[in-house]
Amino acid sequence: MWFVFAVGSSVFAALTSILAKMGIEGVNSNLATAVRTTVVLAMAWGMVFLTGTQGGIGQISRRSWLFLILSGLATGASWLCYYKALQLGPASKVVPIDKLSVVISLVLAALLLHEQVTPRSALGCGLIAAGTLLMVM
Repeated sequence: MWFVFAVGSSVFAALTSILAKMGIEGVNSNLATAVRTTVVLAMAWGMVFLTGTQGGIGQISRRSWLFLILSGLATGASWLCYYKALQLGPASKVVPIDKLSVVISLVLAALLLHEQVTPRSALGCGLIAAGTLLMVM
């Protein structure tokens, strides 16, 4: 089931890039990010209430709160940078660079989470990095 959600994430991320590029024309990138974030916030809380999981908020540990807050800050910084890049550059070059996050995530997962890097995943990351270079040059 995780695979279905991962594919959905990929499709919606692609739509996000194209729709953002179409919508950001003539709009300050920070303002555009704030509008997008407001929609995401409403949608996320809507899902919490729709699924009846709001009662779990009191069960979140301090450690989880810390890392969820840090993740939120990283997300905000990423979105602000992404929208500014989309405003200034072509989506066909911004998006591949943004997807280098796959390579960075694998490295961080190995260093911080002690996840195993297999020869296959290392090769895949190398190909993503090489493909990104080919696309943006």
